[in-house]
Amino acid sequence: MTAAELLDVLWRDYTASTPQAERIHQLLTQRGEILCNDHIALRTLGAPGIGIDALARPFEARGWRPGDRYRYRDKPLRARSWRHDDPALPSVFISELVLDELSAQAQAQIAALVAALPEGLAARDDLAWSGRRWPVSHATYQALLAESEYAAWVAAFGFRVHHFAVDIDSLSTFPDLEALDAFLIEHGFALDDTGGMIRGSRAERLERSATRVDTVAVAFSDATVRIASGYYEFARRHPHASSEPAHGVAPASADRIVASTDAGISSGG
Repeated sequence: MTAAELLDVLWRDYTASTPQAERIHQLLTQRGEILCNDHIALRTLGAPGIGIDALARPFEARGWRPGDRYRYRDKPLRARSWRHDDPALPSVFISELVLDELSAQAQAQIAALVAALPEGLAARDDLAWSGRRWPVSHATYQALLAESEYAAWVAAFGFRVHHFAVDIDSLSTFPDLEALDAFLIEHGFALDDTGGMIRGSRAERLERSATRVDTVAVAFSDATVRIASGYYEFARRHPHASSEPAHGVAPASADRIVASTDAGISSGG
């Protein structure tokens, strides 16, 4: 499987749970745009064999090089980014839930999910897009959601891409992010306006907007319920004085971990 084939597999799996992304992609393509992705983001749990390092394997095997590590200030999350030498390929951002910072109840619920994973799953090359491989009830999902949206999402959807982000500079018919947002609203798509329609700034060298979270029907062990899945993101990067574009993909609430402390950070892989 080539890097392009890997991204295609991930895109098809992502749009199955975030169908609005496929509709927007088609809408922009019909307008004559050729879309490039800025980054893709995956989520996992900080547990042995299924953490950041495990999900990174298929990317590293195809040329993505590990970059910065991050620690969130306001959530029990750590993350890492990867870049490819081919500028046409997106960055990869993988985050994981720091389990020992959750409540005892949430830790026990997640431990039960991890214990139910099929033997040998962690060694599979397709772990990063293998989906949900444990039974989970809607009641467990709701209990986790009350404490952590992230934990509930992973419990419901398992191993897969959380979102793709379009590189706005790859678009030829939109002068800026505001123009794209207005176009999407005009065509019936709702955008996330939490904290403002556009997050980030030119000064921060990165601006982003996103659709409101999609919803899909998920089959739990006790019921099939429509729940929040993923969103489609749009990113525009601004160069600094050296004309080199910004490359980070972490939110402002995440601190970059300097290289000298990397050895002391577990990625749960």
